[in-house]
Amino acid sequence: MAKNVKPIPEGYHTVTPYLVLRDTKRALEFYKKAFGAETRLSMPNPDGRIMHAEVKIGDSMLFLSDEFPEMAPDLKSPQSAGVATGSTFLYVQDVDAVVKKAVDAGAKVIMPVADMFWGDRFGKVVDPFGHHWGVATRKEDLTPEQIEKRKTEFEKKMAQKK
Repeated sequence: MAKNVKPIPEGYHTVTPYLVLRDTKRALEFYKKAFGAETRLSMPNPDGRIMHAEVKIGDSMLFLSDEFPEMAPDLKSPQSAGVATGSTFLYVQDVDAVVKKAVDAGAKVIMPVADMFWGDRFGKVVDPFGHHWGVATRKEDLTPEQIEKRKTEFEKKMAQKK
């Protein structure tokens, strides 16, 4: 066994999202076009399904796999499950440009990009595989107290619109 092996590999973080898909090969291309993802590893099974893939987006890793109902019947893609069960959050330099690239690559906007009370410019898209992506650029560094005050003001405005 090698000495001085890092328990968390270089370039990885403590938490890494793992998305299950129906078509990981197509997703790898979409994430490259939409988010600039760089495929680091792709391990196909003999039948062509991807049992494990790793992409790097910015400074973070994302793991991907095709569905394998024979090994993990409870792990389904949003397309098979009929719902999205989570969302991946992506900080970028220019949220407007990245959301446009994602839409051009096939994503659909589910929340238009706008300035938010917590200091981010933020929008949401759903990719062609049913996974939701929150995309943001930090515009202001705020204290928790400032965020709470703005949240209260935001909630009042929303209540008046009803």
